[in-house]
Amino acid sequence: MVPPRLSVVPDNSREMDGMSANDDADNVPDQAAPHALSDPEAAVDRLSKRAQREKLRRLEALLFASSEPLDVKALSRCLEPDDDVNALLAELQHDYKDRGVALVRVAGRWQFRTADDLSYLLERQQKEERKLSKAALETLAIIAYHQPVTRAEIEEIRGVSTSPGTLDVLMETNWIRPRGRRRAPGRPLTYGTTETFLVHFGLDAIKDLPGLADLKAAGLLDANLPPNFTMPAPTDVAALMPDELPLSDDGDEESEEEAQEALPLDGDEEDGETSETTEDAPDGEREGE
Repeated sequence: MVPPRLSVVPDNSREMDGMSANDDADNVPDQAAPHALSDPEAAVDRLSKRAQREKLRRLEALLFASSEPLDVKALSRCLEPDDDVNALLAELQHDYKDRGVALVRVAGRWQFRTADDLSYLLERQQKEERKLSKAALETLAIIAYHQPVTRAEIEEIRGVSTSPGTLDVLMETNWIRPRGRRRAPGRPLTYGTTETFLVHFGLDAIKDLPGLADLKAAGLLDANLPPNFTMPAPTDVAALMPDELPLSDDGDEESEEEAQEALPLDGDEEDGETSETTEDAPDGEREGE
């Protein structure tokens, strides 16, 4: 009986399995490609939404990390030059509309703040605020609605004299600032509100202050007002008004050119100055004359 012969056969099953797996992987893009080619608009739409969401995430990260409100210019640095930052901010503001944190615009800038209806939860964490006196509140309201306004004009509206300490307190809080000088005898300082004032009271612009109808509806004004009672339209134009002079570098004197413009030009006024100088002369000189 002849014994059977044994032959060694190489085990290629693992290699075959690997080749089969690679073939399947190679076929996946081939299978996905027909779907993308069959509906290219859907593919482009998915990519566009993904890019839009990435832009919103960038804005969200910057606004959360900043302790101060950010303007559009600062936020646009994380986006492409042709991106519409205002439209993206409006979309992000809508996303946070009903959440505990809201995206608000104050003083022309954007900031995340606690929702108004949840502010009571953070009352214990707020700093104790110093209350302003009645005179300071009246002065602040006059400056906000009548700016630019001088101290004499404030006293005329209030009907009483204004203490220098009242204006000092308002300037310490950085709610008002000297704007310039009035083109009038003595060149008094004119005052206006600051950006800190807008941020503190949650205003985008000074024109958002409540008007006459709003104050009446809130019960802050008497219903029986004089027929000719009106309220000025508040404005906070950064540029000086025609009747204002700029502040000099030292904050006390105006430039030489402006001083020359303020000098009298006619002979009558020169005579008046001469007579005033004569009156102020010492007694010995007048006796000599």
